[in-house]
Amino acid sequence: MASVDLENIVKNFGKVEAVRDVSLSIPDKEFVVFVGPSGCGKSTLLRMIAGLEGITSGEIRIGGRPMSTVAAADRGIAMVFQSYALYPHMNVAENMGFALKMLGVGKAEVDGKVRAAAATLQLTDLLDRKPRQLSGGQRQRVAIGRAIVRQPDVFLFDEPLSNLDADLRAQMRVEIARLHADLATTMIYVTHDQVEAMTLADRIVILNDGRIEQEGSPLDLYERPANRFVAGFLGQPKMNFQPAIAHESGGELDLRLGKDGPVIVSHPSVSGLAGGDSVELGIRPDAIELVETGGLPASVVLVERLGGSSLLHARVEGWRDLVTVELPGTYHATAGSPLRLGIAPNHVHLFDRNGRTIR
Repeated sequence: MASVDLENIVKNFGKVEAVRDVSLSIPDKEFVVFVGPSGCGKSTLLRMIAGLEGITSGEIRIGGRPMSTVAAADRGIAMVFQSYALYPHMNVAENMGFALKMLGVGKAEVDGKVRAAAATLQLTDLLDRKPRQLSGGQRQRVAIGRAIVRQPDVFLFDEPLSNLDADLRAQMRVEIARLHADLATTMIYVTHDQVEAMTLADRIVILNDGRIEQEGSPLDLYERPANRFVAGFLGQPKMNFQPAIAHESGGELDLRLGKDGPVIVSHPSVSGLAGGDSVELGIRPDAIELVETGGLPASVVLVERLGGSSLLHARVEGWRDLVTVELPGTYHATAGSPLRLGIAPNHVHLFDRNGRTIR
């Protein structure tokens, strides 16, 4: 078991700075997820921890030990990749035990570790099968089992569920979460899928353009994003955004569409925000409700009925984009139907001109 510490990590590919001065401490046994858009540096950072990619500057420590001169094979890590990379001519047991065999571990010990990992991953009945006889989810479990038998100090996962369909992804998320609880080992997981990040992580690290935008528990980042990027990245369906102007009125700030436009919402006074300031509102779809009176007049454009909930896309006069509203159950409406949208002030996020959250 081991902690992982990154100190001022920089990675350049020629003139391109892929990772920019990243510092992060991951305690022993924590499950941390690196998440962000394609090209943000998350996989590069993971590969540097693994020793598969050199660092331009900075220091990586695993279990307090500097890793700059330590080979990948000696770092006490095991990595699970997006591709299963199973040997097609070997059965499941042989694939899982191959790395131990190459290290000279005795046959009886290899067999014991393979069977223990297989029991953890519900693969015992599949040990004699070849990879071509397995489903995608089973192959991914074999790849994870191959990592488990090495009993590493740190597990690294590089988008391991990307090749699976939606049902298998959901199933494997549960398997990986259960695995972390059973093994109590440090795990670092890379994904571009925010659902995986929100459901698996003890702590999420959101990366953008090679930098850490914010880190924290899933709910902290969801409820208290540091900036517009984090607010817009986390959450499905995505947050609604709308420019507005603050107007002082009786100790409160009316947030309006333009200088003389209608009031979107009345917001309690906020430190650092005064009348006349330009802001951008962020409103999550589940924080908007349909009201009988008051609110914002709107008209239906499209309704997506998902069974347990409905996504209502509506047009509000003067708004830059369509407004998405998440409603429980099935909502029936036709395009053009009028409605009124109510927004609770305590559910509104405010961002300044630079995209930073106004507290």
